[in-house]
Amino acid sequence: MEILLASLALVWGNLTASNPDASFEQLVQASLDAKNAVAIVQPVAPADPADPLAPVNKQDPQKDAPVVKGIYSTAHSAGGARLNTLVKLLDDTDLNAMVIDVKDDWGYITWETGNADLDALGTTEKIIGDMPSLMTTLHDHSIYPIARIVVFKDTVLAKKRPDLSYINPDGTLWGNGKNPPDSFVNPYSKEVWDYNIAVAKEAVKAGFKEIQFDYVRFPEGFEKRADVLKYTKDERSRIDAVSSFVKYAREQLDPLGVRVSVDIFGYAASVPAAEGIGQDFEKISQNVDVIAPMIYPSHYSTGWFGSKVPDAAPYATINGASKDINKKLEVIDQKGWKPVIRPWIQDFTASWVPGYIKYGKHELDEQIRALKENGINEYLLWNANNNYTANVSY
Repeated sequence: MEILLASLALVWGNLTASNPDASFEQLVQASLDAKNAVAIVQPVAPADPADPLAPVNKQDPQKDAPVVKGIYSTAHSAGGARLNTLVKLLDDTDLNAMVIDVKDDWGYITWETGNADLDALGTTEKIIGDMPSLMTTLHDHSIYPIARIVVFKDTVLAKKRPDLSYINPDGTLWGNGKNPPDSFVNPYSKEVWDYNIAVAKEAVKAGFKEIQFDYVRFPEGFEKRADVLKYTKDERSRIDAVSSFVKYAREQLDPLGVRVSVDIFGYAASVPAAEGIGQDFEKISQNVDVIAPMIYPSHYSTGWFGSKVPDAAPYATINGASKDINKKLEVIDQKGWKPVIRPWIQDFTASWVPGYIKYGKHELDEQIRALKENGINEYLLWNANNNYTANVSY
């Protein structure tokens, strides 16, 4: 399987150079033909000795991609009756993209990939019953399809393979404080990397134009338990382990012509680095085509951007966060590595926040206005239940 996946990357370049209209199926067949002729090993680009995380020959694989304004959809919504409502929303507005769970927050692969190696792990739950039909619908309505893959928060894989996760001193699998608890898998593990990239490659084969990796980090508060839990690690810092995965993922997927994006905590753009969870805004951004900071006003605490309750000040919060994002990316912009900035913004009411306000059209308009005033024209709307506000000025 690994030889086949490696050969795909090489054959793609040769095939598309001579036939730019080549399909993915032709790519697969050409790769199989090549594999039968000679063993192919994908070359690894030389790393910069001064900065091993520096991208090599970074270019946007989809320079003609639309200016994305999208919504989030669970696999249940995309694979069920709710899809019609979401498609109508996009038909009736300037929204044009849908982020769909193909590996969800529990770790389930949400459609039948046909990949025997993935099937053997028992981590597939067929929530999207007919992926080809879904992709046809999105195509027919000119909806840009983005595949969301939750990477290191993976309770399903952690339970099946505790050796890829974290073990408590008493020998039990670590889980966070939620009920039921979530478990994470280890960003130091190359096996975990390749598993998620295999899912991504199947999503590309299904027709997705962009792979969006979420939970690209260690668990929150990991620095408090890093020396207590049992897990495999090496000499790299947590930041370098996470950033190395991002670099590797883009290198593996770039030959397929798919964009790579990463969701990242919004505050990561406003601090030097989130070392506890292993997120460095610059190091991750330099190796993606799109960076998607989650700048929900409800996620900022008292005092951020001069607001007592940031959730109640959507314009001020998004304005401040946008300025921090632009400033954080100045250095990599000078190197030609700046990705498209496409933040997640808030289309939900955070009733758990003291002093919260109800979110509706005005609050959405204010967030979008703040983005545009800072030169950010792409964004994604988050609502966990996929209930989106009507009549917003997109």
